[in-house]
Amino acid sequence: MINLLEASKIVFWDFDGVIKDSVEVKTTAYVELFRPYGKEVYDRVKQHHESHGGVSRFDKIPMYLAWAGEPVNTEKVAEFCECLSQLVVQAVIDSPWVPGVYEYLLAHFKQQYFVLVTATPQQEIRYILAALDIAHCFGKCYGAPTRKTIAINDALQQLKISPSDAVMIGDSDADYKAALDNRVTFVLRRTVINHHLQTRHKGAAFDNLELE
Repeated sequence: MINLLEASKIVFWDFDGVIKDSVEVKTTAYVELFRPYGKEVYDRVKQHHESHGGVSRFDKIPMYLAWAGEPVNTEKVAEFCECLSQLVVQAVIDSPWVPGVYEYLLAHFKQQYFVLVTATPQQEIRYILAALDIAHCFGKCYGAPTRKTIAINDALQQLKISPSDAVMIGDSDADYKAALDNRVTFVLRRTVINHHLQTRHKGAAFDNLELE
C-alpha cells in the first residue's frame, strides 16, 4: 500500500473518512438538522447521506428539504447549508485523524504533489485545513461546488501528469467514480459504512495507513 502511494507523482485525497475520521460527524449533523421533521424524514436523510458519501451538500440539501416539505429555493437552501456548516466545522476539526495519514502527509508533501478533492464547500475546507495546519501540504484544493471528476481532470491537465502516475484515495462511490472516470488508480480507505464499495473494489485498500 505505502509503496503504491510513494511511487505516485500525484496523490488525490478525499477528506472526510480519509484524512479525518469525520464521516459520522457529518451524518449526525444532517440528522440533527432534519430531526424536527419526524423520524421518517430523518431516517431517510441518514440512509441517503450514508450511502452517498462524497456528494456535496449543495446536491443533498435541496432533496432533503423536499422530503421535509420545505420550499426548495435559493434562500432556504442557503439557510440550511449555513446551519450545517455551523454544526460540522469545529466537530470535523476535532475529529480523530485516520491513523498514519497525518504522518504520511508531513513526510511526503515535498516529494509528491498532493491535491485535496472534497465535497466540502471550498471556503469551509480551506478554513479547516488552516486550522489543522496542513494547508501547506496540498498544492491544490478543490471543494464544492467543483465536482470531483472535474477536479481530478483539471489538476492532471494543469500539471501535465499522466493518470498512470496518479492515485486517488477515497472512501465513497463518488471518489471511486471520479478515479475511474479519469483512469486514475483508486485506493480505498475501508470504513464501517462502505462495505458495498469494499465488495466492488478489488484493488488497493487500507483501514489504517500506519498498519499497512
